[in-house]
Amino acid sequence: MRNGSPVRDGFLAGLRVGATSVFQIVLVGTYISIGALAHDLDFSIVWVVLSTLVVWAAPAQVIMISALGAGAPPLEVAVAVTLTGVRLLPMVVALLPILRTRASSLAGVLLAAHYTAVSMWMESLRLAPRRPVEERIPFANGIGTALIGGATLATIAGYYFARVLPEPLVAGLLFLTPMSFLVSVVRSAKMISDRVAAVAGLVLAPVLVLLGVGLDLMWTGLIGGTGAYLVRRLARARA
Repeated sequence: MRNGSPVRDGFLAGLRVGATSVFQIVLVGTYISIGALAHDLDFSIVWVVLSTLVVWAAPAQVIMISALGAGAPPLEVAVAVTLTGVRLLPMVVALLPILRTRASSLAGVLLAAHYTAVSMWMESLRLAPRRPVEERIPFANGIGTALIGGATLATIAGYYFARVLPEPLVAGLLFLTPMSFLVSVVRSAKMISDRVAAVAGLVLAPVLVLLGVGLDLMWTGLIGGTGAYLVRRLARARA
């Protein structure tokens, strides 16, 4: 028989997972770079910390900081950041049915939706089904709290150490996040459709960039995802 509160137990377990996850290391490196970038473009520490807490998506933050730093109109920047955030909506849709129950609080569900970034999503999708159903929302929120907490501290560190960090190091740290996601995707690809989607992305993305095709990331996802779906349908039909 389990003792204690499911909310507390789930949240503390999630904190432990988030604090020791490999994504924590990746996010620390990435957000040190983001903090340094914001410092170099003369944003305040309060502004960049709030951007980490509110936006909670490294690619969107890089776009926002770089575009605003270059003098782009705020409305255009808002649209660009919103479009990059749309990619997280399918993750929320896929994750919440696994986490929530009829007894889940609205605040807990909304917090889990806000915390859903690729790092939190992958860890929650992998580990939350092993938890009792009443612990899953607080478990996911514990993971998110640990990850966003580490990212926030790294943002502050990067901001204040910007003057002593070599520029090649700052630039290189930004590549930690996409490389970690690529490794995670390859590691977790179990079906043929997963492998097709991964290979399609690796091939199509650089080709479309070299060809100068606009919205190259969107077309990569659309073509690769459609191809993977059709391969999956064909495999099921043959089975």
